[in-house]
Amino acid sequence: MTAYSVLVPFVPSRPEQILPFAGLVHWTGAHRLWQGQSLATESHQGFAHAAGAGFRVPAGLGVTLMPLRHPTEAALQARSLSLMTGESVLAGYGPGAPSVQQALLGAPYRSPLTAAREYLTAVRSALTGSPDVLDGEYVHQEALLRAMPGPKVELGLGVLRPGMARVAGEVADAAITWLTPARYLRDHIVPAVRESAQKAGRPAPRVVAMVPVALAAPDRDPVQLALASNRNHLRAQHYRDMLRRGGVDLPDDVPEGTGPPGADEAVQGKALIAGDAFLYGEPDELLAKFDAFREAGVDEIVLNVTGVAHLFGPQTATQELRKLLALLDLVV
Repeated sequence: MTAYSVLVPFVPSRPEQILPFAGLVHWTGAHRLWQGQSLATESHQGFAHAAGAGFRVPAGLGVTLMPLRHPTEAALQARSLSLMTGESVLAGYGPGAPSVQQALLGAPYRSPLTAAREYLTAVRSALTGSPDVLDGEYVHQEALLRAMPGPKVELGLGVLRPGMARVAGEVADAAITWLTPARYLRDHIVPAVRESAQKAGRPAPRVVAMVPVALAAPDRDPVQLALASNRNHLRAQHYRDMLRRGGVDLPDDVPEGTGPPGADEAVQGKALIAGDAFLYGEPDELLAKFDAFREAGVDEIVLNVTGVAHLFGPQTATQELRKLLALLDLVV
């Protein structure tokens, strides 16, 4: 059965801003509360604050940038969060863009796939207290942490293309995607995850899809909502390549870094909606679109209303999420 979770749809600048979203998970049938990577406030601390305020909910980190912290530190942060909240943590990691790798490491990873494989292996080793010394191309780690009883900590890997999906099949508990249409997941990501896991002789990781969505309303421009949610991703060539492979009819590229690609932003927003990369519609339409993700093999859909939050504010975004959860029969 597909679970439905909630993404905090903006970067909190004050700890109390996360509480309405933690409350949604606490008081409804939503599965987990997610936060993305932030360079403004640290997501682990936001979850801990919510727990201290009485909202102890399962946490999802999707996805933390690998270059920001050593695997031992990543394991310590994830385990600390599970112990402080008393709830499970799904900690997702990803190599980030080459520009981020350059800024933090001095050079991009020669092989992001190898780096991700080594990183998740090292984080898992640290969580289990393994005495093994890991000395890879990108990661050196000797045992510093000991295993501790507590709520489950699972490891996710940010996945956009089949190559990283195969790495997730080898070493992760979950493959985490962003802005991926259901047909792209069905045809490219889910098969790669499952085949790789089968070759590795392990259970297939769950597939978690962060899905941008908004309910139709008379005062809303769906194109502006789609762009407010995904404008920065449309500037990245690897996302544009994925979207095209997923059946989204984007206009031709211009050189990356020279502004919004394509002749007209509105054309791109319309393409996201027409290609079901951004879900917009009446309640029955959205239910059918969610079903397409379930049928594609997605185990957890994370409701992403960042477009609504950016255009109409956090309070409207909270109301939007409650309406979506009620539509999915998750509000008592």
